[in-house]
Amino acid sequence: MSNSLIDTAPDFSQPIAVLKHCHDRIRKQLATLQNLLAHLPQHGADDQARQAARAVLKYFNNAAHLHHEDEEHNLLPMLDATARGADADVLHEMMPRLLAQHQQMDADWNIIKSQLDKIATGTDTALSAPAVEKFVADYTAHMEQEEQNIAPMAKRIFSPAQMQELGEAMQARRGIGAAAAAPAKAVAAGVDLADLRLDYGRASLDEADTLDHPVDQFAKWFDEAMKAEVFEANAMSVATVGADGKPSSRIVLIKQYDQRGFTWYTNYESQKGHQLAQNPHAALLFFWRELERQVRIEGRVEKTSAEDSDAYFYSRPVKSQLAAVASQQSERIASRAEMEANFAAVEAASGGQPQRPPHWGGYRLVPERVEFWQGRRSRFHDRIVYTLQADGSWKKERLQP
Repeated sequence: MSNSLIDTAPDFSQPIAVLKHCHDRIRKQLATLQNLLAHLPQHGADDQARQAARAVLKYFNNAAHLHHEDEEHNLLPMLDATARGADADVLHEMMPRLLAQHQQMDADWNIIKSQLDKIATGTDTALSAPAVEKFVADYTAHMEQEEQNIAPMAKRIFSPAQMQELGEAMQARRGIGAAAAAPAKAVAAGVDLADLRLDYGRASLDEADTLDHPVDQFAKWFDEAMKAEVFEANAMSVATVGADGKPSSRIVLIKQYDQRGFTWYTNYESQKGHQLAQNPHAALLFFWRELERQVRIEGRVEKTSAEDSDAYFYSRPVKSQLAAVASQQSERIASRAEMEANFAAVEAASGGQPQRPPHWGGYRLVPERVEFWQGRRSRFHDRIVYTLQADGSWKKERLQP
């Protein structure tokens, strides 16, 4: 028996063998994903399920994209520059399909990832069988195409110097080999802060692809975020500045958006309420990591009507209504026990029918500037900004990254 008991990776002097080793690791994670799909209906998000979800997340979040980049930035361009005759014909037919498959698999992974994130923390057990089956089938077929066509071609036509170039590029991408001998950089908690970066590349944003009104464009992107099951796509940062000129920000949930603006609800006597009373301007930020997108919105803030505030307040669960009455948001309190006592007192006094307090209601940001940001490779991002004009129209421009 000659097989080693240890699953060791091939050396980077054999870059095509390394790529095949990456495929083998991907197949193991795909098998784990299928096993998890069968496990969840019987056992839920138990310890084994959480461990499996974390393992799949770790690999596809941290390693799989390196394999794609090896192919997109090194292997395929090198083959394209070298292949001749029938090899060139095969390559030119396959390359657009392989690159499109990368994008499709990345998009499919985003859907599965959002579900695995919840399984990994034990907060949900939902894992879409059709999404998993499609992801596994597409990835498996993709790897088979590469193993049957691309890898043999590279082995046959690459010179030793080209193989060395490919291996060194793969090493550099992973921070090993010669790159590891570079001078040490400042680290925090063992992590090189300068290297905490992600090279985006799932989509692009062109002026011709954007709608004329920024709220319509926001609606389009928000719908895509919901379909992609972005985690809490409705979460946004609200930044305000008071009379002292010092900024403050926090995460809230958007409750409505339309041509009038972007609406959320809160306590008017909170810190942000006081700051907005002093300076009625704010900035909103949505960050949809799974789609590599940001939306920045700036403008004037106004209170919603009492009727709008009532409509939303009474649509909330009763306990949420009680919490809004009981809490003096942003004010100091001695203990959690005192908070609970305040809640109990309000609950007893309300008779199960709390009334909206006058200091609780909605804010609407009326946009004056809206920027749509789409991540792109090498930090060469797409930025399209809409600016409100004096006549009420919107001017649309591209900004440099």
